Amino acid sequence: MPDLPDPTDGDSPMRPPETDAERRRRRARFLRELAEARALRDRVQPRRAKTARLRHAMRMRTFRW
Repeated sequence: MPDLPDPTDGDSPMRPPETDAERRRRRARFLRELAEARALRDRVQPRRAKTARLRHAMRMRTFRW
């Protein structure tokens, strides 16, 4: 039944609030997976990765501190 809430859902009222440590662990895992996905994309599409590196370098050179 689609109208019933999923008990495994993150904002379920039965679940206690998330602690800071749990949030940091979840965020760290997300950032690790994001970095892994970017590394994989860079290996699969080296030309696009090179272009992105050059664009980033140009942005950093023209950035005013």
